[in-house]
Amino acid sequence: MRPIGIFGGTFDPIHYGHLRTASELLQALDLSEILFIPCGDPPHRFSPTASSDLRLCMVAAAVKGYQRFLVDDRELRRDASSYSVDTLRSLKSDYQDRSLCLLVGMDSFLNFQEWHQWSEILKLSHIIVAHRPGWKIPVAGKLEELMSERSTHRAEDLHERRSGCIHVRSVTQLEISSTELRSLIKAGLDPKYLVPDAVRDIIAETECYGGDIQA
Repeated sequence: MRPIGIFGGTFDPIHYGHLRTASELLQALDLSEILFIPCGDPPHRFSPTASSDLRLCMVAAAVKGYQRFLVDDRELRRDASSYSVDTLRSLKSDYQDRSLCLLVGMDSFLNFQEWHQWSEILKLSHIIVAHRPGWKIPVAGKLEELMSERSTHRAEDLHERRSGCIHVRSVTQLEISSTELRSLIKAGLDPKYLVPDAVRDIIAETECYGGDIQA
């Protein structure tokens, strides 16, 4: 069976940059589906601005109508901090016969060996690095050594092996960030065309990021 893509993040808010990256990786790597997993309590960053329920609602609204985009709320139901390794263990228990592909950006991957139990992650899943212009693949140090050991250019390896591969894939660059969106909305500017209309409506109705946007 085809691998499952795992796309985690605060999604505060989810935007077209997230959706475009997921769509390109789904097609290029022939994934069966992608699970969008909003994180609950991120251990290495500030708490999200919007509540867990609202972020989950926005993700569900954003992926509605995409048959192979699914929402998973397991991290929001967890009482402890959201570590990727714990999420992958839980997913592996549910999908014992499937390989998992953890989707990350190059900016996150550059700190991969600082992640909690990072070596265990490679025993549980493959790592798919979404590469955008402006970020360079490591060419020295321990991360480069890891890339030399684990990197593959063959998408087929993600299907033939159960875990442990690192695959770098270029994706279209959309200059959208959740941080900039929150600032834009707080200033009273409209995020239309940067987020799906259904997400924009939720933001306008709840005023979760401040600002005065007409629904």
